[in-house]
Amino acid sequence: MAGRRSLGRRFGWLWGAYAVSTAGTWLAFDAFALLAVLVLDAGPTQVSLLAAVGPAVGAAVSVPLGPWVEVRRKRPVMIATDLVRCAVLLSIPVAFALGRLSFGQLLLVSVAVAASDITFNAASGAFLKGLVPGRDLLVANGRFEATTWTASMVGPPLGGAAIGLFGPVTTVVADAVSFLLSAFGLRAIGGEEKLPVRPASGSTRPRAGDLLDGWRFILADPALRPLFFNTVLANSLIMAASPPLMVLMVDDLRFAPWQYALAFAVPCTGGLLGSRLAPRLVTRFGRHRVMLGAGVLRACWSLGLAFVGPGAAGLALVMVVEFGLITCCAVFNPVFATYRLERTPADRVIRTLSAWSATGKATTAAVTALWGLLAHLAGPRTAIALAGVLLLFTPALLPRRDHTPDTGPEPAPLALKDGG
Repeated sequence: MAGRRSLGRRFGWLWGAYAVSTAGTWLAFDAFALLAVLVLDAGPTQVSLLAAVGPAVGAAVSVPLGPWVEVRRKRPVMIATDLVRCAVLLSIPVAFALGRLSFGQLLLVSVAVAASDITFNAASGAFLKGLVPGRDLLVANGRFEATTWTASMVGPPLGGAAIGLFGPVTTVVADAVSFLLSAFGLRAIGGEEKLPVRPASGSTRPRAGDLLDGWRFILADPALRPLFFNTVLANSLIMAASPPLMVLMVDDLRFAPWQYALAFAVPCTGGLLGSRLAPRLVTRFGRHRVMLGAGVLRACWSLGLAFVGPGAAGLALVMVVEFGLITCCAVFNPVFATYRLERTPADRVIRTLSAWSATGKATTAAVTALWGLLAHLAGPRTAIALAGVLLLFTPALLPRRDHTPDTGPEPAPLALKDGG
């Protein structure tokens, strides 16, 4: 079956590197916030600042890197960003051991990690497009999606247990080591990677106008433009409801922390289901219909969270809503990611993915901060309900027509010695 087809040894190393770094990231989920609270006695304002400013500034820092990465081999860039993340994360346990850990350091590390994340993801998208034949891109993206949801299901509970047993910096160390192992995995891929075609001027130094090329391409494309606005807005509204929901469940409704964790760990099985279903659904119904259907359905669930009540019934409602939401997202995400890669010419992938990711992170940070203020003024249930209502309008931004990708001839995959 398509979902079980071998994509070759080199993809196996790429997938393994992604799996180990993703596992480390989810193991260290909310590690900075926990350190701020447990070690630095930070208050809600500082924790919100850490959650919003780090990703937003990191997104801004990553934008100038796009044109620079575009004209370089992608695997060395990916390895370098892994090593950067490893180094900056290891600075935290060192400072903790010396009694010098500060909120400012956490903020700087958060910025560096966010910028490296965006750069790595953009480079890996371009690398994947050259590594895997176009017909296998959906299978590859489905495997990445399944890996993400598996890590999100298992990582946070294990991370919480590790912090309880071994101390507050344990998961940060594990995350740093995971990036080091990822760098080794990427190094083991081997093979030749063709050097991208350099600009006609011969210069690899980005011009000021190059920084906006990603956005120009997205906004000029009739298929990517609506998807851009849809995904950025929908993802930010989904994420913005999470902090008010935590306050509602843990503070107002008196759910125990383990119940709150369970309410989000169990539904992640929907991520595994959705990522496995995506290739089969595309084969049966076509890519556009699946992407449109999943995009509509994922907008219909979040409003239900505003009606969560106490006790087992309330916990069950959260699980059902989150399971439906996550399943729809897990179907939509790999289909959308594959379509975006196919729609984007090889010489624009880095700038396009960087612009997309930077906008998404910055928008999510801003909307999350705004929804935190709304929850403070009007209550968490009102904030959750408003996010759910606005989500219902996001499917209007999905493309109604099936636009055939027009990126020229598909680039030949990188040479694979094992025939994969």
